[in-house]
Amino acid sequence: MSRIGRKPIELPKGVTVKIEGNTVAVQGPKGKLDTALPAGIRMEQQDGHLVAIRENDSQAAVHGLARALVNNAVEGVTKGWTRDLEIVGIGYRAELKGKVTVVFSLGYSHPIEYPLPSGIEVTVDPKQTKLTVSGIDRQKVGQVAAEMRGLRPPDPYKNKGVRYAGERLKKKVGKTGAK
Repeated sequence: MSRIGRKPIELPKGVTVKIEGNTVAVQGPKGKLDTALPAGIRMEQQDGHLVAIRENDSQAAVHGLARALVNNAVEGVTKGWTRDLEIVGIGYRAELKGKVTVVFSLGYSHPIEYPLPSGIEVTVDPKQTKLTVSGIDRQKVGQVAAEMRGLRPPDPYKNKGVRYAGERLKKKVGKTGAK
């Protein structure tokens, strides 16, 4: 039996849940999220908790997934999700243009403008080398952070580029000079 799927989801104060068919709508202080459940999995509300129940063992593979998706939605509407990025390199920086666009200078011949999707906020520190991507949808926050990192992934020789905060990189040794 799925260990994660069996865990009940605690509902904090201020969070309301509506279960309609295979869609779970979670509303909280930060906003509203809809989560689609896989076929054969249903959610039930039992005394302040949500429980994921599968119809038979053929849904064992998605039992924990369904519970995790709903739990991420509950946590998103209460606390929100954040992902931190660091920009390393001389002259590499990012700045906000209004509230909807981030402009990156990453050593290319032109600046890169990244439009932000709805529901995502980005803050840039005063040094313009640290970004924080935040929002209520965990998947969207992670996707935006991954796309920003993909604009200039960390180079294995000089470790320059956009990386996640705390990301450990393996530095390669360059060529040795001819003798």
